[in-house]
Amino acid sequence: MATVTWNGGTAHWTRKDDIRLFLWEKKASPKVPYKGTIFFVHGSSMASQPTFDLQVPGRPYSSAMDWFSDQGFDTWTMDNEGYGRSDKHRAINFDISNGADDLQAGSEYILKKSAARSLLMYGISSGALKAALFAERHPERVAKLALDAFVWTGEGSHTLDQRKKKLPEFLASNRRPIDRPFVHSIFQRDHPGTADAVTVEAFADAILTLDDSMPTGTYVDMCSRLPLVDPEKITVPTIILRGEHDGIAGLDDLIAFYKLLPNMNKQFSVMAGISHASFQQKNYMMVYHILNSYFTMPEPSYKGE
Repeated sequence: MATVTWNGGTAHWTRKDDIRLFLWEKKASPKVPYKGTIFFVHGSSMASQPTFDLQVPGRPYSSAMDWFSDQGFDTWTMDNEGYGRSDKHRAINFDISNGADDLQAGSEYILKKSAARSLLMYGISSGALKAALFAERHPERVAKLALDAFVWTGEGSHTLDQRKKKLPEFLASNRRPIDRPFVHSIFQRDHPGTADAVTVEAFADAILTLDDSMPTGTYVDMCSRLPLVDPEKITVPTIILRGEHDGIAGLDDLIAFYKLLPNMNKQFSVMAGISHASFQQKNYMMVYHILNSYFTMPEPSYKGE
C-alpha cells in the first residue's frame, strides 16, 4: 500500500469537551473574489482528507478542496470523532448525533478563524445526515446546505436493505474492520464502471493510510433508527444531490423529503452516471459545477407575499 501524505493546507485542532478534533483548511485563491466558506462533512467509511482532498495523478482537480479554493472559497473539512486523526478512545460507536456535535464544535472554530458569518455546508451519505441534523440545531450557522447521497426514512434503499442483514454484528461492536476489498465494494455494489480504477486505488490508499477500522454508529443509525432528521425543521436553503445509480438514496424517499423543506430557495439535482461516492466518480467535475452554481446563486430579492 502506498502511504499518502497531504500538502498545501493547514492542520488545525479544536476540542469538543475533552475530545480533540482534527480540521484541515485550504484557503481561497487570492486571484479571484472571495465567494464564501465551505465546510465539507465526510461519510461512514472514510475520514475527511481522503474524501475531499484526494490527489490522483492525471485526474485534474481530484481534490474538491483544491477546485473550490481556486473558485474563491475558503474550504474546511474535519475528521469526526472516531475517524482519521481525531480522537478515537471513547468506548462508543460514534453515531450521527455525536457527529452533529462534532460539527457544532468544528463550525464554532471555523467561524472564529474566518471572516465568514455562516457556512456553506456539504455532507455526503452519513455526513449528509450529520450536516442536516446540525442545520436543524444551528440554522444560524448555515448559509446553504448541500445533502449528497442522503437518506431520510430509508425506503427504497437496497444498499441499506442488504446492510440490515449485518445489524446484529454492528450492534455487537463499536468498530468494524476495513481493507482494500471493502473500499472496492463501495464502487462495485451499485453500478460498476462509474469510477475509474486508478481513482479507486488512490482513494483506498488514502483511506487506509489513516484507518484500518471504522465506527459502527452511523451504520446502526441508518439501518435501525431512521428517520433522524425532520425536513420541516431544516429552515436553511438546501440542495439535494442524488446520483443516478446510488443504492443508498432512494429517489422517492428524497423527493418526499424535498417537498417538506420549508425554504423555497431549494433545488433537487439527479446526477447522471454517478453512484455513491460522488467526488470519486468519473463525472466528478459535474458535481463540482452543480455545487458551485448553487453556492454562488444570488439570493432571491423577492420572496413572495
